[in-house]
Amino acid sequence: MNLFPLVRPLLYLVSPETAHNLSLWGLAAGLGPKFEVPRDPALAVTLWGKHFANPLGLAAGYDKDGRVIGPMFDLGLGFVEVGTITPRPQPGNPKPRLFRLDEDGGVINRLGFNSAGAEAAAKNLAAWRARGRPGILGVNIGKNKDSTDAAADYGAGARRLGVYADYLVINISSPNTPGLRDLQAVAELKTLLGAVADGLAALKGAKPPVLVKIAPDLDDEALADIAALARAGDMDGLIISNTTIARPGDLRSRDRNEAGGLSGRPLFAPSTRVLAQCWRETGGTVPLVGVGGVGSAEDAYAKIRAGASLVGVYSCLVFEGPALVPRIVEGLLRLMRKDGFERIADAVGADHR
Repeated sequence: MNLFPLVRPLLYLVSPETAHNLSLWGLAAGLGPKFEVPRDPALAVTLWGKHFANPLGLAAGYDKDGRVIGPMFDLGLGFVEVGTITPRPQPGNPKPRLFRLDEDGGVINRLGFNSAGAEAAAKNLAAWRARGRPGILGVNIGKNKDSTDAAADYGAGARRLGVYADYLVINISSPNTPGLRDLQAVAELKTLLGAVADGLAALKGAKPPVLVKIAPDLDDEALADIAALARAGDMDGLIISNTTIARPGDLRSRDRNEAGGLSGRPLFAPSTRVLAQCWRETGGTVPLVGVGGVGSAEDAYAKIRAGASLVGVYSCLVFEGPALVPRIVEGLLRLMRKDGFERIADAVGADHR
């Protein structure tokens, strides 16, 4: 049963961050809905030797510490990404730091990697794994704000959390940790990737693929440099994109000029443009995950046609509620068949052919 239409007015009576925390509490208490989505093999995606039941997943940022992995899979998602998780606990930036742009369908956050830390997250991830439930789990890691050795932080995150991850994400693109986006420079990024590889080497068994999450605000030269690293095999995929520091001139909401990263509907167009550019730069040889402003099946399908093998959703759930998940999954099947594709994977990058 979907209670969101009844609960939403109550959530709007409190601050956005309080509403966020209440939703996590409700899911952890077993109050979340369970949806049936099409289990059609045509929607299945295989990447990195892993089977995704469908290409729609939860992007990082909602479940930062891995508290509600199971309830999120109950919505019908093909994967769930938790984080961003820092090695040591940190409170993040001062409040208020989360703002709903209701008139624009957007969200601005300057949370600053608020995290319970890798040890707390590891306990949650281990508990979920112990239940033996199916589902592809992504783990998104970052650095502590006061750290003087970013590579050491990412290596530590990989070493502590990589064992639980079906894929591991290096987040170097949040605008809310000073200096973090500077790590997208090729020399810095190669150092981080080396540290993560060293961290994963300490693990027994198979190592998770490593993805890098980038900003939508990169210039063409920086994007080409990262794409070249990806083509060379220095990473296993790219997530495009994180929030933007840009502010479109047509934003109407009162809080439109708050500092932080903008996500939701205003992010759809710029993130999809960068996604398409990454596809062209990599020649379609590197798996891409499209994130940013996905609020409908048409949005998700546009990401796929632009080059995304997987699609992440988060901010639009704030406005649409959890029933958005089955609507998108069902809609993807309809749109794919309308275009004559036998499998959703056949639609990946279709706009470039």
